[in-house]
Amino acid sequence: MINKIAASVADALADVKDGATVLIGGFGTAGIPNELIDGLIEQGAKNLTVVNNNAGNAETGLAALLKAGRVRKIICSFPRQADSQVFDGLYRSGKLELELVPQGNLAERIRAAGAGIGAFFCPTGYGTELARNADGSAKETREINGKQYVLEMPIYGDVALIKAERGDRWGNLTYRMAARNFGPVMATASKKTVATVHDIVELGDLDPEAIVTPGIFVHHIVKIPRVATQAGGFKKAA
Repeated sequence: MINKIAASVADALADVKDGATVLIGGFGTAGIPNELIDGLIEQGAKNLTVVNNNAGNAETGLAALLKAGRVRKIICSFPRQADSQVFDGLYRSGKLELELVPQGNLAERIRAAGAGIGAFFCPTGYGTELARNADGSAKETREINGKQYVLEMPIYGDVALIKAERGDRWGNLTYRMAARNFGPVMATASKKTVATVHDIVELGDLDPEAIVTPGIFVHHIVKIPRVATQAGGFKKAA
């Protein structure tokens, strides 16, 4: 019987290895799998390459992972904001490597990995520093129909950590509005995907037309509680 429900976050993340490339869903603070990030800190894997749209806010979630010294390199499109002090300090002191990728390129490089595309040409970044590799060498360029393009490579993950809304024991997932963001493409691009959900439902309760990430791309799901509000009620975390 297929059952991808993990007993705990620790069980789901037990085999993440040092040096892994970890794709972490989220856009700003929307859809960040904070419970999985905290679990990864507890798990202890180090020298990680992290892929996310941002580079952490304040000192929680992704910023906490950076502060713990577990990340060697971050690949993102928007590393700096008003409360990105953890990233700023590590980067300026040379303790963290940054690969800056335009947002559309980031999404497409991840999608390409999941779709089995070896590489693709994109006009974004042509003629700028973004058209160079990490070692400073120029990326391959090509003129296509009179327009200049830059060759971009897929981004593969050893593990993807994503936040969903509902799931079943086969690992099928639905998301809550904009919290979906990078989750679906990251799930397809990784060797292993771990997702948190607020609700685990019986097989057949999810409308097949509403399933965004099929269970074939998911290895573990972990149920987490909803976030309590100060008024004593509950809200759905974005």
